[in-house]
Amino acid sequence: MQVDGIYKLSPGFVLEKKDGEEYMYLAMPTQTRQEGIKTDWEAVGRDKWPALMPESLFAEDRKEGELAFHTGQRLVSLRAATLPDFATYYDASVMNPKVLVGMFLGAMATFVFCAMTMKAVGRAAKGMVEEVRRQFREKPGIMEGTEMPDYATPVSISTVAAQREMVLPSILGLLMPIAVGLLVGVGGEMGLLVGTLTCGFCLAIFMANAGGAWDNAKKYIEAGHHGGKGSEAHKAGVVGDTVGDPFKDTSGPSLNILIKLMSMVSVVVAGLVVRYSLMAMGIF
Repeated sequence: MQVDGIYKLSPGFVLEKKDGEEYMYLAMPTQTRQEGIKTDWEAVGRDKWPALMPESLFAEDRKEGELAFHTGQRLVSLRAATLPDFATYYDASVMNPKVLVGMFLGAMATFVFCAMTMKAVGRAAKGMVEEVRRQFREKPGIMEGTEMPDYATPVSISTVAAQREMVLPSILGLLMPIAVGLLVGVGGEMGLLVGTLTCGFCLAIFMANAGGAWDNAKKYIEAGHHGGKGSEAHKAGVVGDTVGDPFKDTSGPSLNILIKLMSMVSVVVAGLVVRYSLMAMGIF
């Protein structure tokens, strides 16, 4: 059982036990790096948390529920801590390299996710095309109206592909917040969400508009403009629509799911990241 005293729980959390009462505080990085504090603060072994800290590190004359270093800097009471206090503690600014790393990873994750979903659509479509060709080849009566095509097989190919092809994109959205949070801490996790949200939103709007433009361009040409069907413009329009359909119907809308999924996973594992990230363990 811990005796009365002041204990270091992590690189920035402090616990004071006094007369059966417990008080939690936040020690800001700017405070623990000050001369006269840094040496004694870092001397407390990180492998011995909670570790009893020397009383000489703190001011003697203080009110109950308040704690201050001997230099006069007051620690923030966890009960009264505000969002700006936590933002300061975790250095949630673009000047923090961990936040920048998280932002870049979040931005890149949206493009990787879109690439995976686009390729998934291509593979599923290829499987259906091969099945339709097989039926035309093995059942020539389909074109003549004497044989009925097998509709169930292409539908089955689409259903199976819709589930199987989303496994890897889903794993990306599930594991990336956990991995980033454990490696670069709360700041990196916040940067990841910022990068995913801002870049994902812009990318989704771009894909919806670009995909719709390509689709409408093909329809416009097929209406008789620029040479109509069979022209070089129509061939280019078909190519554009081949990319535009998964743009506006698959990758663009699914980015909304990626953003929500990463946000929910980050909320669920917030406690794990706060306590067991490399930053919280004092390693990184």
